[in-house]
Amino acid sequence: MLGACSGGSTSTSGGGPVDDPNAIAARVNGKDIKMEEVEKALKAQGQGEEANFSPLELASARLTVLQQLIQTEVMFQKAEKEQTVPSEDDVTAEVNKRKTASGLSSDEFERQMKLAGETEQSWRQNVRKELALQKLQEKISGRVDAPKDAEIDAFYNGNKEQFKNKRGAELAAIVIDPANSGQGDTTINQETANIRAKEIGQRALSGADFATLAREASEDLQTRSNGGDWRYFAEDEMKQTFGQGVTDYIMTKMQNGQILPQAIPLEGRVLIIKLQRKQENDEDLTLESPGVRQRVTELLINGRKNLLWQSYAAIAINEAKVENYIAKNVVDNPNELSGARPARAATANTNTGAAPNTATPAATPAANATGAAAGNTAANASAAPASANRPAANARPAAPANARPAAGANAANR
Repeated sequence: MLGACSGGSTSTSGGGPVDDPNAIAARVNGKDIKMEEVEKALKAQGQGEEANFSPLELASARLTVLQQLIQTEVMFQKAEKEQTVPSEDDVTAEVNKRKTASGLSSDEFERQMKLAGETEQSWRQNVRKELALQKLQEKISGRVDAPKDAEIDAFYNGNKEQFKNKRGAELAAIVIDPANSGQGDTTINQETANIRAKEIGQRALSGADFATLAREASEDLQTRSNGGDWRYFAEDEMKQTFGQGVTDYIMTKMQNGQILPQAIPLEGRVLIIKLQRKQENDEDLTLESPGVRQRVTELLINGRKNLLWQSYAAIAINEAKVENYIAKNVVDNPNELSGARPARAATANTNTGAAPNTATPAATPAANATGAAAGNTAANASAAPASANRPAANARPAAPANARPAAGANAANR
């Protein structure tokens, strides 16, 4: 079997169960990443599906998870050098805030932590890394200056066709993520996500300030840091994303500032959605139309910050001394993995006659999320550019974390 180690440790990390959780999966500038970290992240992202992977699929999944852990470790080491690592008091304050925001009792919180394979110490370290990388990104992106008027004019004049207010809606969102992303989440599986979505949804419907709730509870970096601000959806795009029923309800039944009365599943996450504003008709915009100049300014600034962070991360990763022992052992032993897939247990389909979940939302915020949760272990270390908000045919739209367009991408649809 394949190993994932150095210095004498052994593990069957290539495709089968791990023999030694203390085996070294990778080393980053002398700092070890152990197999137990890889397995914990794989279990969190797989949500049980990893049990059905073939050995080849399992090996590939481990490589992907390990690469995310490597990227996070590289960027955390940069945060240490840039002195953006939070103090113990700051970590304690954030941990206590997230425990309170979880809405779980102490006993239930501890139970969920054990189910996720987390300890108080490991969770604190995850929170520490997340805060450190946030502060590092803020420090690096702070070097970006506001664009000059001539740059704003040039951008608008070169993209006039994009500056149209299409009929649609500006939405805010609080994101509840069933995945234990390794970044200090308080919901770590579907059970806790459903409980959390119901509790937060009820508070939002009862009149609690949505921006404050988002900063406290959203398990998505963008919506948490922006007080729930998400993005604009043209009506056709909204139909592709949420379905005809939800779209019709938003466009015909809701008023600006109202909360959608049902939590919405998207990409394995659960979204509590607020209607910020509706655009009833298509409208051409000029540079002097309300908000357009500011929008262009934000697009240019955010695009430059995003590119700067990507470049900074790429250089940091290139400069790091990385020893990936899982990858090395795959290269050294390419023929030791079977492609056979474990048999999947048969399950009865009890929902054969159910209609698609596109009906008008019910008057309850209970979550109905389905599907495997998406992983987010890398803590945005690679800072991939945002998608351009045009879902391909039959493709599921991106979740909120990457839903904001980069400069020049569908700037009109806001």
